[in-house]
Amino acid sequence: MAAKAVTTTIPIVFNVAEDPVKLGLVASLARPGGNLTGANSFIGELAAKRLEFLRELLPGVTRVTALVNPTTPLAESALKDIEPAARAMGMQIKVLNASSSGEINAAFATFVHERPDALFVSADSLFTTRRV
Repeated sequence: MAAKAVTTTIPIVFNVAEDPVKLGLVASLARPGGNLTGANSFIGELAAKRLEFLRELLPGVTRVTALVNPTTPLAESALKDIEPAARAMGMQIKVLNASSSGEINAAFATFVHERPDALFVSADSLFTTRRV
């Protein structure tokens, strides 16, 4: 966003997790226009699809715990998509927030204690870098 505000002539390539049209980076995906172009992973939209895959892998799943990093904008987007998808599939979803290694450990302690049917980890570099 800062680069877009600074220049309109230097070509800029971005990699974002959200929809670049919604973010105002480009006019459309087919024809970005301007000096910005790039790639995105549609993390929010894929969260509901990942939940559907979970359901296919575990057809009897009803209670799901979602691990989310509340300090990133992606958390709101992912929850916005997975909560209604879970309800539509007859699942109860409980969100556990974690934004540090200590909070991840506490979330897993809760997970072990409450014994949900599955754990859904949101796409976030915090969790990726601490996956072990």
